[in-house]
Amino acid sequence: MPSRILVIDDDSKITAFLRRSLMYEGYHVLEASDGYRGLQLARENPPDLVILDVMMPGMDGWEVCRRLREVSNVPILMLTARDEIADRVRGLDVGADDYLVKPFALEELLARVRALLRRYQPASSTVMQYSDLTLDTATREARRGDRIIILTNKEYELLALFLRHPRQVLTREAIMDEIWGFDYSGESNVLEVYIGYLRQKLEAGGEPRLIHTVRGAGYALRE
Repeated sequence: MPSRILVIDDDSKITAFLRRSLMYEGYHVLEASDGYRGLQLARENPPDLVILDVMMPGMDGWEVCRRLREVSNVPILMLTARDEIADRVRGLDVGADDYLVKPFALEELLARVRALLRRYQPASSTVMQYSDLTLDTATREARRGDRIIILTNKEYELLALFLRHPRQVLTREAIMDEIWGFDYSGESNVLEVYIGYLRQKLEAGGEPRLIHTVRGAGYALRE
């Protein structure tokens, strides 16, 4: 079955361009001209990927992304005419997986779509474990003992990286390259923010800390 891509953008020219281009590549395309309709379509016919414009009337893309993240781990590629680092950080903070500035090259957009679909395609189940923490790579479900932990896409990627390298010190640069990509621009505290998110979720039941800061070096998953 072709992957379903939901395009949410109030610019009819952009939407038509994306529809033709994505259909030519073999994708099934759904369209919404505003955030409310986009959320409705996402509920009625869950897509495999969402291409989401930021600047829309009524409900902007950041709010749409935030609401999608409350109920779904679908990969989200945000489009915007604003090239401010603060906007990119905000998009990632509310749960976007990638960020592309208008005007963009079609080849780059298609490459990012393919990369996101590959990254989040269903996989055979592998359960990674460290101490009382487990992570199922098929369902993306984490557990601390019997307590289920709901993760966003970036939180999942980050936790999976730590579980692949237990007890090892991972530098900030290595984590950023692996999770956000080597071309992530701008200095920000996005990694520190997500480490904080993970710690809150992993320790919400009063469990001991597993993700530790190694001062001057990076972070490590250890007891």
